[in-house]
Amino acid sequence: MLYGIVSRIATVGAILTLASCGGGGGSSSPPAAPNSTPGAPSSTPSAPNSNASEPALANATSLVDGTKVGDDYWPAGSTQTGGTGQPVNELNCAARGNMYTYSHLSIYLNGRPLALPANIGTVAPTMVAQTGCAYALHTDDETGKIRMDASSNASYTLGQFFAIWGQPLTSTNVAGLTGMPVAIYVNNGGQLTKYTGDPASLVLPAHGEVTIQIGSPLGQIPTFAWTDPPSFDPNQTVLAFGGTVGTAHWPNGNTSTGGTGADVDGLVCAAGMSEFYHVHAHLAIVSDGQWLASPANVGILSQCNYEMHTHDQTGIIHIETPSVKTFTLGQFFDIWGQTLSRTNVAGVTGTVVAYINDNGDVRRYEGDLRNIELISHRDITLQIGKPMGALPTYSWYEPL
Repeated sequence: MLYGIVSRIATVGAILTLASCGGGGGSSSPPAAPNSTPGAPSSTPSAPNSNASEPALANATSLVDGTKVGDDYWPAGSTQTGGTGQPVNELNCAARGNMYTYSHLSIYLNGRPLALPANIGTVAPTMVAQTGCAYALHTDDETGKIRMDASSNASYTLGQFFAIWGQPLTSTNVAGLTGMPVAIYVNNGGQLTKYTGDPASLVLPAHGEVTIQIGSPLGQIPTFAWTDPPSFDPNQTVLAFGGTVGTAHWPNGNTSTGGTGADVDGLVCAAGMSEFYHVHAHLAIVSDGQWLASPANVGILSQCNYEMHTHDQTGIIHIETPSVKTFTLGQFFDIWGQTLSRTNVAGVTGTVVAYINDNGDVRRYEGDLRNIELISHRDITLQIGKPMGALPTYSWYEPL
């Protein structure tokens, strides 16, 4: 197999460090108590709104990416009438950019916070588009954060986001919730205003917060103080075919409890397997600041190769299969024959924090590590113990 060098640079500063912004200026108030319920207004109000008949801003609730804010109500992703790959409101679905900012959306139904679904505006890979795509407005988790492409000076509206979601947005219908009064509030830099125009025309404020109140009024409008991932390392790590990244720690190949030729988690081991779907993800394991090299030949046996495997110690995971399906980090560790949990990564123990980076669209992952999906050019960093000062960036090799 021939390989060429394709450099993929994650721009420094692509993800703005926003913790001091409090999500929309709400950090001017002290953080909520540690036992605060995400999405629930604090019991201690900040300075009262100039209009005594309107609610005031609550103190900021501390959150990290990956946290779920509110109760499940809508399914994940865009609906069939939303963004499924076609242009929507002049926004295209394309490869993710490498510069992002965000706006935050809260939806309350009679005082109950409803979680904004994950993966609105993201389209899974297909045999034709093996890298998938994302719209300039999309969600990665259930925090309520709307990722906004910041590679241009474009502004985006709430109506564009709802169109990508495939849900209605009017003064009487918010994502199918009807028959109740609707009020919209915008927190921009700590200034709370009530929005009375066309909801679809509301411009999403960068680092600001939009709250849609349906039914019973809120006594306070929530604000959030965000803990963002580390910045990117400006010095790229070269992923050269046959190379090693980090310090050798594990022997090459599967362990005795890993794949021995039989199916593992539905993934087969075959000789001469078709590679109609062929993509690469990357795994970095860092323990107390030391990068541990992922072993070569995981999933490669003398008689067959698994659909997911490694060729070297760069951390690149090769996915080569006749058809598109979901591949997860847990499946890779099962083929390897190693443990993967929040306290144990292949025998290295400690508190594990996971970061996912899709070409600069980076966030902390708070779910089950085994469920992290492996898609084209996704960088997964597992931090064990001591926090990292910066997230790695890479210069990739790719098959021709």
